[in-house]
Amino acid sequence: MTPPPPLGRPRNKDGPAFDPALDDTELATVRDALARGRWADARLLLARTGDDWDRRGHRLVVLSEGPTSATWAREWQLAEPGSPDAAALLACATVFRAVSGKDAPDTARGLCLTAARLAPRDPTPWLGILMLAHRTGTADERVRAFDQVRARHRDHHHAHHLMAACLAEHQEGDRDDPLHEVYDFASWAAEQAPADSPLAVLPVVAHAERYRVLARAGLEPADPARSGHWSTRRARQVMKAAFDWWLEWDVDEDTADAAEAADAAGAAHPRRKVDLNYLAHAKLHEGRLAEAAALLTRIGPHATHAPWSYPYRDPRKAFRAARRAALGTS
Repeated sequence: MTPPPPLGRPRNKDGPAFDPALDDTELATVRDALARGRWADARLLLARTGDDWDRRGHRLVVLSEGPTSATWAREWQLAEPGSPDAAALLACATVFRAVSGKDAPDTARGLCLTAARLAPRDPTPWLGILMLAHRTGTADERVRAFDQVRARHRDHHHAHHLMAACLAEHQEGDRDDPLHEVYDFASWAAEQAPADSPLAVLPVVAHAERYRVLARAGLEPADPARSGHWSTRRARQVMKAAFDWWLEWDVDEDTADAAEAADAAGAAHPRRKVDLNYLAHAKLHEGRLAEAAALLTRIGPHATHAPWSYPYRDPRKAFRAARRAALGTS
């Protein structure tokens, strides 16, 4: 019998990957090793990651998603009881178990707090609490967790995306309001961030998250191509600003020489492909196919479930349809 593909990898190597590791090939390799019980590889990876908090958060979240990650994290803890990395991996893995109903939310929260005590400067345990609060907590719990992340890393990418998703769900039965708090939050975060920060794209993310909520409430068409959500004056403004930011700050690793490409790969934000997916999705539904084509080309196979799955769509079919519309190929 042919064995299944490694965790997170596509069966069709020519199609979109939908691998949460994105283009971090080292992470994908270590994630697959962890699934086979080789937690020492994760230990080395996290040690090399250091206090690059966005990259550490991205790597820990991806490593934690596997169905056996909690088991191997406990094995690691038995070998190294005081390891902050082992504690953070176990905490995040238990968060995923809790949101899928396989563990108690209080257990996951307790493990996150333990990991936070072992590494007071690390925002990742608080990111775990924010992920948990998004699915099982109250609005106040989400705000407190976000504030704890931001106190340790004010431009934390994943935390801002999660908070945008949380805020978009407020007033879910109302029609879209250009003054909705999720738009204010995203604009504020983009303005507060450094010029080169990918949080410049957060207003586009907020727009997609609000569409998700409205469409699921029946207040927007379930087919985003039939929605006017991306054609309002405000939507066009935020999409133009985000696309202009991408044109200014993007580095094309394919056209750089070897040294420049290596520097670009090391300095590039680990979740930049997430932003490109949101921006390509927005440009497609704005009707700016040339701009969508440029973004889809840069995304390559690194498609993400959100926002192509919004509100209840098959993300693979939606992404392929986008490529056909913008590039003439799936």
